[in-house]
Amino acid sequence: MDYQITYNTFLIILPLIFLGGLIDSIAGGGGLISLPAYMIAGLPTHVALGNNKFSSCWGSILSTIRFFKHGMIDVKVALPSVLFALFGSFLGTRTVLLLNPDFLHYILIILLPIITVFSLVKKNIGLNNQSNSYKLSCKIMISALIALIIGFYDGFFGPGTGTFLIFAYTLILKYDFVTANGNAKVINSSSNIAALIGFLLGGKIILLIGIPAAISGIIGNYLGSKLVVKKGSKFIRPIFILVFILLFLKIVYDLISNS
Repeated sequence: MDYQITYNTFLIILPLIFLGGLIDSIAGGGGLISLPAYMIAGLPTHVALGNNKFSSCWGSILSTIRFFKHGMIDVKVALPSVLFALFGSFLGTRTVLLLNPDFLHYILIILLPIITVFSLVKKNIGLNNQSNSYKLSCKIMISALIALIIGFYDGFFGPGTGTFLIFAYTLILKYDFVTANGNAKVINSSSNIAALIGFLLGGKIILLIGIPAAISGIIGNYLGSKLVVKKGSKFIRPIFILVFILLFLKIVYDLISNS
């Protein structure tokens, strides 16, 4: 692979992957920081995507394990949703080959400010777990639908998938931010593993970069998940809103730079 690795490569990538892992474990959206890090370091696009998936995959698995260990995942609801998320992602990936995803930029520019303002105004969203107001069978069906739709989005476009999952779980199924985050991590980890296998088979991962970056991401995810376990939903809320603002800025930047 024609890419020269220097000390600057690691000076750029490692701190940003750590920060991306930290934010991702708290509120999702770490890819908004980690993927640009690889691009800034000069990696070709597909190699940047592969290495980003490599580093984020291990960090999200660690966060999932920690949330499971502390009972912060509704396993009966999250596990069945995994298959629907994977199927949705597959459909999204196939569809993006047929359609231009640019129209999603315009939809998100309208949608993201609405979600952000809604989250700011509705101060009690995600603070208490009220999901028991639904029957288990109903929760499983709604969660599967959420996973299918957002899985499709992930395969079709992608940015902020984990954050959208958290928002859907808190708004629709009335989970608190912590449990919503745990459920989202189960789905994200599964889709990350599937994508990682594809990138590995395609030879798009430079392990000399990927392994140190994965360690940085794991440390960031460990510290972030530790903060979530210790501080709970009130700690997640402002980071959650910040991620939506970052996602909005990224979408605007992409539109301006591509125009």
